[in-house]
Amino acid sequence: SLSRMISAADLPDTLPVFPLPGALLLPRSRLPLHIFEPRYLTMIEDCLKTPQRLIGMVQPSPSPGRDDNRLHAIGCAGRLTQFSETEDGRYMVTLTGLSRFRIRQEVEGFSAYRRCDVDWSGFDRDLGKVEGDPGLDRSVFMKLLERYFNARELSADWETLREAEDELLVNSLSMLLDFEPEDKQALLEAPSLATRRETLVTLIEFSLRGGDNEELLQ
Repeated sequence: SLSRMISAADLPDTLPVFPLPGALLLPRSRLPLHIFEPRYLTMIEDCLKTPQRLIGMVQPSPSPGRDDNRLHAIGCAGRLTQFSETEDGRYMVTLTGLSRFRIRQEVEGFSAYRRCDVDWSGFDRDLGKVEGDPGLDRSVFMKLLERYFNARELSADWETLREAEDELLVNSLSMLLDFEPEDKQALLEAPSLATRRETLVTLIEFSLRGGDNEELLQ
């Protein structure tokens, strides 16, 4: 597993960051990315030359009337685990989530892409074992999901969902389902799998009530 390959002592103090609204990476989960902007192509090339091959996924946190370059304080680092190049020079990559981090400050200086000094403390469980969710009532949760997928006219591989372990199920849905960036951030910051699942259920129920246009999690 990844956590055996990288221990807390190996985590770097500085990370390249990829700000992407609505993109959620969680520990032990995989995020496929399609890279075509020149600065991010450079980031990937630089990342491949480092021993840990880590990139920090973080959501922008724009505020009205202020500097729109602000980032959310908490992101998640992923290890570049798959890489391929298309004929027209784009990169198809997969990041595998390793650990969340808190941004201390952005690194000044010339670079094609943004880099941040980060703090990994407080996210010890990210490097640990797969989390369970003892409070998860599978049958109730699956019925809710079916209502959501039907309402959204989405198809799902129900067999795979039913067989997935708690963490894979909750984290995959958190990453895949279409929520507002602030809601995605709340899912990222959830301290445990159980709180993430509770947040997810709240968001799904809210969406089913037709509250799509209002802010839920302030």
